[in-house]
Amino acid sequence: MTSRPRAAVSWSGGKDSCAAFERSRQAFEIVAAVTMVDVEGTRSRSHGIRIELLQAQTAALGLRHVMRRCDWESYEQEFENGLRELQADGVTHVIYGDIVYPEHRAWAERLSERAGLVAVEPLFGIPTSEVARSFVRSGARATLVAVNASRLDEAWLGTELSDAAIDRLIALGVDPCGEEGEYHTFVTDSPSFAQPVAVRRGEIVQVRGYWAMDLMS
Repeated sequence: MTSRPRAAVSWSGGKDSCAAFERSRQAFEIVAAVTMVDVEGTRSRSHGIRIELLQAQTAALGLRHVMRRCDWESYEQEFENGLRELQADGVTHVIYGDIVYPEHRAWAERLSERAGLVAVEPLFGIPTSEVARSFVRSGARATLVAVNASRLDEAWLGTELSDAAIDRLIALGVDPCGEEGEYHTFVTDSPSFAQPVAVRRGEIVQVRGYWAMDLMS
């Protein structure tokens, strides 16, 4: 029996990275997650998720979690440093949740190659409605935690992704996966989670054109 390649997943805490993980876990031995966090080391750099919630997700998946502190200027270099750390630990592949944009895929491939790793893009090219609905069908659960204020109002915060919610998003002209930055999610459960991640809803703020809900453990 041939052993599966050791892989890591680029982990945002949202549905796309989780869907990419679930679609790859049969082909790869996924042993780690990599997340970029703010310079204080308290929240994810991209979506502002508290690191203790991200760590609860990766603990539920049984993954080692590599977190690299950065600002926007050092993001790419620190991401590459994180990949090099994984490569030194025997990881050969990195799984990403890109779906639509070739430039995002090219960035992932370039950074991975520089670190001596192979980028894996299991969702790329799949219609976004299929990605979103298959995520829901799998029994995974995700909550909307940030919405673009120009596209969706704050009442969407705290909504669980469902077929009905996807229908409503499409009716509003929003991409089912939020691929134009319309919304971001936090996953609270998935088929590979050993246990769900419990969250409490905190305050709602407006940041850089987004309504955002501060989730807490």
